[in-house]
Amino acid sequence: MRYKYLIEGIVQGVGFRPTVYKIAKNLNLKGFVLNAGSGVIIEIEGENKDKFIENLKTHLPPLAKIDKITLTKLDLKNYKTFEIKDSLNTSKTTFISPDKAVCEDCLKEMFDKNNKRYLYPFINCTNCGPRYTIIENIPYDRENTSMRVFEMCEDCQKEYTNPFDRRYHAEPISCYKCGPEIRIESGEGRINNEKIKKVAEFLKEGKIGAIKGLGGFHLVCDATNEKAIQTLRQRKNRPYKPFGLMFKNIDEVKKYCEITEFEEKQITSIEKPIVVVKKKKELKGIADNIDRYGVFLPYTPIHYLLFEYIDFPIVATSANISNEPIIRDFNELKTKLNNVVDFVLDYNREIVNSCDDSVITCLDNKIITYRLARGYAPKSFNLNKKIKPKILALGANQKNTISLSFDDKVILSPHIGDLLTIDSIEYFDRTINLFKKIYSFEPDILIGDLHPEYESTKWAKNQNLPFYQIQHHYAHILSAMLEHNLKGNFLAFSFDGTGYGDDGNIWGGEVFIANEKGYKRIYHFKYFSLVGGEKGIKNPSLMAVNLLKNIDTNLAQNYKEYNLVKNLKNNFLQTSSIGRIFDIVAFLGRFIDKNEYEGYSGMRIEKYYNKLRVKNGELRMESGELYEIKNNEINIDKLIKFVAQNKGNLELISTTFLNTLASIIIEISKKFDLDIILSGGVFQNKTLMQIILKNIDKKVYFNQTTPINDGGISLGQVYWGRNI
Repeated sequence: MRYKYLIEGIVQGVGFRPTVYKIAKNLNLKGFVLNAGSGVIIEIEGENKDKFIENLKTHLPPLAKIDKITLTKLDLKNYKTFEIKDSLNTSKTTFISPDKAVCEDCLKEMFDKNNKRYLYPFINCTNCGPRYTIIENIPYDRENTSMRVFEMCEDCQKEYTNPFDRRYHAEPISCYKCGPEIRIESGEGRINNEKIKKVAEFLKEGKIGAIKGLGGFHLVCDATNEKAIQTLRQRKNRPYKPFGLMFKNIDEVKKYCEITEFEEKQITSIEKPIVVVKKKKELKGIADNIDRYGVFLPYTPIHYLLFEYIDFPIVATSANISNEPIIRDFNELKTKLNNVVDFVLDYNREIVNSCDDSVITCLDNKIITYRLARGYAPKSFNLNKKIKPKILALGANQKNTISLSFDDKVILSPHIGDLLTIDSIEYFDRTINLFKKIYSFEPDILIGDLHPEYESTKWAKNQNLPFYQIQHHYAHILSAMLEHNLKGNFLAFSFDGTGYGDDGNIWGGEVFIANEKGYKRIYHFKYFSLVGGEKGIKNPSLMAVNLLKNIDTNLAQNYKEYNLVKNLKNNFLQTSSIGRIFDIVAFLGRFIDKNEYEGYSGMRIEKYYNKLRVKNGELRMESGELYEIKNNEINIDKLIKFVAQNKGNLELISTTFLNTLASIIIEISKKFDLDIILSGGVFQNKTLMQIILKNIDKKVYFNQTTPINDGGISLGQVYWGRNI
């Protein structure tokens, strides 16, 4: 009898076929293995064929991921050998591997003086290097990538065609003879010799540069040079928002940050994300007024080579114009950021698909994903249930992603960004076209957000396809349900900054009974006026004092803004947003004067939380209960008054405010015999999550490997669409 396997998942471009080849040879099996659009096809014959799958699962390549195995038993063909066959073009459903950081084996070779790739800045193998950012189509073969313009030399060709070599069908394989080349341009012109060393000299001199990574350019400078940092902020017009920090190794991270064993594991992983961790040593100008850094390690050979010549961490922040995608092309960089950089390190391998750095934080032994991109995305799911309509979900307006669903598969794109500029909308459209091309995918239906002014909504209405719109906060909950493969009813808390509600108000503090087919809104935070609209998000002073005026006029008069709001009528948009409540508390409590960047108020409040005020594990407030739950409304007027009465006492306000939010969730959870789901940007607040999880006695689900913020909205939209 002959066994035919279809293996689906991340099984192309990750050393899967040579692994199969070696196992088959060891078990004396005959047949073949090949790449197909649907995955990897294997046919085997021989006495040991029943041992094959067990061996495969225990010897998977580091980057491979099996989602589904389909076995078909057929008549014998009496194969004489086992071979690796050429790719077969069938329906395109196999998953694309995300880009991965350079592996330890390649690093050892790169620093081995006797190796032909000694100090080679593009070293890679089947276990590491670019994937998504160079691919144009599948199957993942060299001719379908931006490496097709580099003809392999004889030595590389031998490695590429040897199933026992670590570089067998490593599509970006190259060396000094046949691969990409670095170029460096500065005010001095093009630099031809000791290029990486020259970049190090520039950084030591306090210069600002752009370095091309896997998915785009970073703006870089010496993170210990305050003058260079301030110059970068001035040139980029980014006065406050934190910069990411790249360190040479984990020991250097530990000099500046307090990290747990689990955080260290994430920082050093093959994905090399930016991990948000607690500060230990202050670097002025990097992340002022908050208590954490976003840190990561080198992930390309170029980064590692640079750190051979410098002994300080570097700022490494996405090279882009505010609200635009990361820049991937040298000419675009020179056009848009020429006045920002003193030098550019570029190379002549095209980045086909932009991909920003992933950003996560750690919650005990779990992660919370802020931005899903390099290393993790595209992210794929196999739901084990085939559906007929092909779905394209368009996400939200901020932190946009798209998701595709076909057959039993769901694919989440990397982070696209905020759809606020022409370039970002073009990037959104380009990403859709890329995924349509790669998967030969034409959607039957589109699913988007309720908000009529979202660019994704406008795009959908011009497509001449059935378009369904679902409520923003419900989509948040569904995204967590899809990640954890949940069905049935849950008590769901969806807290964020903004989302269009069923009643036309701006929601953001919602409690649902929700399942995969629908929801009932059972509680929401009491509406208040969104004074200033979008501008009020950046400058919440009028919104804050206007709310306080409606609660306690005498207290409101203690703020200079009172004269501007005392005669205001409540004819503004109404909101229940917890994100805006964070802004209000931060302003009234004197944590901020204005929101210098998204999430600033939350991080300022979180900085001053003191768990010592939590006595005997109970969430006690210094002044009793500061909220009321009546009918379907959560009223926190007493909490707002408490904040104003104690303005300037940052520790007291922070601890009481976060404890109060947690207490509200805990009290409501006791009213229902249901497990809990938490989703939405507010739950990026690590301290709030820790309080909730420590004090709730039910199963609590939340987004971990998918974005808990609006980056997960498209996943929730897909999940709803699969139940139409």
